[in-house]
Amino acid sequence: MAEDLSVLNVAELKERLREAGLPVSGRKDELIARLEEAASPTSVEASEADAGEAVAAGMTTHGDHAALTRKEAALAMMRRESVLGLPFGVVVAVLLAAMMTAVALAAPGLLGFAKEPDWELIDFDATQAEAYAAGLVALGHPEWKGRMSGSAYEHAAAESILENFSSMGYQTQMHSYPVDMFSVNSEPSLRMCLRGLGGNSPCEGPLSIGSQITEFEHRIDYVIQGYSGSVNVAFQDNIPLVDLGDGGDDALWSDASGAVGIVDSGGTISGNTALFVKAIENDLAALVRVNTNYNCGKVEADDCVPIFKSVDTSAVKDANGGSMPDIAFIAVSNLTGQSMRDLAANNARLEMFIDVTNGGQLDVKVPCGTLQGTTSEVVLVGAHHDTVYSGPGAVDDTSGSASVLEMARQVAKIAEAQGTPERTVRFCTWGGEEEGLFGSRAYVQANGAALADDLRLYINLDMNHVDIDFSRGNSLSMFTNNEEDYDHIRSIWEVYSAERSDVADRYEVRFSLLDGPKGAENGMPYNSDHGPFVYDLPGGKEGQAVVCYGSGSYEYHTYADDMSRFNAESLGVSVTVYGTYLRWLAWG
Repeated sequence: MAEDLSVLNVAELKERLREAGLPVSGRKDELIARLEEAASPTSVEASEADAGEAVAAGMTTHGDHAALTRKEAALAMMRRESVLGLPFGVVVAVLLAAMMTAVALAAPGLLGFAKEPDWELIDFDATQAEAYAAGLVALGHPEWKGRMSGSAYEHAAAESILENFSSMGYQTQMHSYPVDMFSVNSEPSLRMCLRGLGGNSPCEGPLSIGSQITEFEHRIDYVIQGYSGSVNVAFQDNIPLVDLGDGGDDALWSDASGAVGIVDSGGTISGNTALFVKAIENDLAALVRVNTNYNCGKVEADDCVPIFKSVDTSAVKDANGGSMPDIAFIAVSNLTGQSMRDLAANNARLEMFIDVTNGGQLDVKVPCGTLQGTTSEVVLVGAHHDTVYSGPGAVDDTSGSASVLEMARQVAKIAEAQGTPERTVRFCTWGGEEEGLFGSRAYVQANGAALADDLRLYINLDMNHVDIDFSRGNSLSMFTNNEEDYDHIRSIWEVYSAERSDVADRYEVRFSLLDGPKGAENGMPYNSDHGPFVYDLPGGKEGQAVVCYGSGSYEYHTYADDMSRFNAESLGVSVTVYGTYLRWLAWG
């Protein structure tokens, strides 16, 4: 009966392949198929013939690095009818017994005798994790609070993370990647003016008798969108504000040519990219997207707070003849949108000043800390350290960066006690996530060949956080595209639930195995930094990843994503479960 190779883990399968002199890259099912093919009768006959030729040529063995392997020698002897006067069957039995005994003593896992993992949970310090988060938040823009990709504030966060890795004893490296990136150059302005004297007075100056100016507050009432162009519209320009409704009327878009259009989110045209393309097609000067359907009543009791979103630059460039358009693009709150529409209906004039540099390149940073193992195989943990330009990003994704730092700190303590791991352990954080996963994509592109050969697992922590108010939800989602990893994570959660029930009982943890093809409902999503590690490796290889998402953060991508709602305890669930798995993968 053929051996059931599925009971072996990936490390054991790879060791079998190394012993046979076969390639060790690929998913578990690929490794099994390679071993089964090597063990097929056709393969055995070929090996037999090779072994006979080797014996005839007088080749000899030298320890573990044999020019003629024990398997080949055995096969050569099996071709003889008898050896030393013993029947052929007896010789085969003796040889096989000797080989099995040697392997069992040296590496019992190779024969399927390995014990089930004895999970030893790593420690987690919530106070230290929160301190890491608060330190990163403090590095944000002094007025806008964010650590926008490519900015000095993103770079400062990366330097801080690198210094922490260094202080923990890791080998450090700062990667820098130039990427297409926009920059907000100065404080924007959005105002509307109802002119006095029956609409005949100017909006400003000594003669502005009776004029009323409504000024909207940056970050609170409106935010610039990703890859917006610039605009400089003054009151005296008398540029109209055209109401596009839900975006479904092409005639209204046509009427907005050369003007500023205002359109509802969640309408006929969904998503920033589609809206921006529509603005390009109709030659708008600027576009205002009104938030009508997200976080309504959750952050502000009577409003839907505006959020930052980016666009697919490839689709936008295709619509604009290969370059980014100079069309300003902002999002406003629901109440701001209503006010703007009411004012425009009363012939109010618009002032809109947006100063953005678009179409150039900026450097995003990727700081990494590495604990070199005895083999080239690597387990990599990551999160993104950039935020939207307009908010502190305490949850998105300072929580993930703080988790990476706390896991790294705990693993460094384990290394002090247990010495060099078998697998290399690496911690990295990514710039450029918010605008298109730029940091992680560039890292994978630069290191793709090595990752395709040696990446055992990528662990991604993006908003692995639960809000302090459990009425918003208390769930954490843990998912992976590899069945072996899925089973082990579930097993570790059972240990965690028993040993740290005071925390575990407070959270609902959901597990998913998403091993379907890219884009399928049961496939891994490409919506955070795990995407490049799963889908962008060279040669069409699909990488293995585990991911954690949290819940309850209605402040996502807003000015309100600050430390006031931070729940450091919730980070400990994923840090401990995934960190415990990392420990086992690295040290066994």
